[in-house]
Amino acid sequence: MDISIVIVNYNVRYFLEQCILSIIDASKKLAVEIIVVDNNSTDDSVPFLQSNYPSINLIANKENVGFSKANNQGVSIAKGEYVLILNPDTVIAEDTLDTIFNFAKTKQNLGILGVKLIDGSGKYLPESKRGIPTPSASFNKLFGISSSQKGKYYATHIGENESGVVAVLVGAFMFMQKSVYNEVKGFDEDYFMYGEDIDLCYKVLNKGYQNYYFSDTQVIHYKGESTKKDLIYLKYFHNAMKIFYKKHFKRNKIYDFLMSFGIEFWYLLKYFKFRKVNYQSKDILNVLYFGKDELIITHLNKKYLLINTILIDDVDKIKELIRTNAIDTIVFDNSILSNKEIIAHFKLLKNEQVSFKIHPKNTNFIIGSNNSEHKGSVEIITEI
Repeated sequence: MDISIVIVNYNVRYFLEQCILSIIDASKKLAVEIIVVDNNSTDDSVPFLQSNYPSINLIANKENVGFSKANNQGVSIAKGEYVLILNPDTVIAEDTLDTIFNFAKTKQNLGILGVKLIDGSGKYLPESKRGIPTPSASFNKLFGISSSQKGKYYATHIGENESGVVAVLVGAFMFMQKSVYNEVKGFDEDYFMYGEDIDLCYKVLNKGYQNYYFSDTQVIHYKGESTKKDLIYLKYFHNAMKIFYKKHFKRNKIYDFLMSFGIEFWYLLKYFKFRKVNYQSKDILNVLYFGKDELIITHLNKKYLLINTILIDDVDKIKELIRTNAIDTIVFDNSILSNKEIIAHFKLLKNEQVSFKIHPKNTNFIIGSNNSEHKGSVEIITEI
C-alpha cells in the first residue's frame, strides 16, 4: 500500500462525499486506502458511507473524541507507507497524490509535506506554511507588527508559488511516512482540536526531520466547515495555546506569567470580536453554469437567471460574461471539468466578486463556500 488517507469527519456528509470523490479520481496510479474516522456525527455520514462506500475503512466513534485522538485511531490501522491527514472539507486535484508521492521519494530526510491551499473563494491560505509560533512571533501577529525573521508566524520567506523547507504546516493536509508519524507518537491527545498540527510539526523537527511546503499542487480547503470561527472555536483554540506554550516554552515564573497574561489578553480580544460578528450570506441571483447536465440546467433555470456555457479556456471571455450579465455565482460541473481545472479557475477568477459552487460528478447536489470563517452551502438537485 502506497498511501493511507485518514479523514476525521464530523457532520459534513456532503463535503466528505466531494472529498472522497476527488481522492478516487486522484488514485488511479497508486495503491491508496481511505480511512474515515467519524466522531459521532448526528447527520447521515455513517449510514451514507456504509451504503455507498463499503470499501472505505470506517471507524464510527460513539462519542466525539477530538481531532487528535481520531487521527491516531485512523493511522493505527493504516497499511500505507505514507499517511495523508486530510480534512473532509477539501478537494484535491487528479494529480495531487502522484505529485506529492514522487516529490516525497526524492527527500531523504522528509518530515511532513504540506501543499498550497486555497479557500472556497480562490484565495490563498497563508497558514499553508508557517513558522513556529514562538512568543515573539505570536506577539507580532497579534499586534500586526511586521517581521523579516525566518521564524515569523507565516513563513513568508518562501512565496506561495515556491517550494521549500518550512517549520509548520496545517492539519488540513499533512503527508508523511507512517514510520515518522509513529516515531513521534502521532498527535498529542491533550489537544482536543486546534494546535495539534503545530505540536506535531514541532515534534518532527525536534527529531531532526525537515518539513516541506510544496506549491506544485493546489487543494481547496473550504475551512469554514471544519473550523467555524465562533465562541466554541475560540474556547478550543485558547486551550490549545495554553497547552502548546506550557509544553514547549515554559521557562520561569515571570516569563510564564507574561505568557499566560498574553494568551488571556488575546482571548478577550477575540471574544468580543466574535460576539459582534453577524455574518449574512448573500443571495444568489445570476448564475453562470459550466456544464451540460440537463437536470441541473432545469433546476438552476427555475430558481435563478441562468447563463449556460461550456466555454472554459478563455478566461478573458469568462470575465466579460461575468460583468456583462452581473453574474454573482459560478457553478462548475465536475462531470465535464476535472478538479484540477476547477481549482485553477477558482484562482484565476478570485477577484471577480463571485461565489463558486461545484457539482461533484455522479451526485445530486451543488456545494460551495465563499467565506472561510462560516459554513458553506449545499443545494440538493431534485427532479422537476
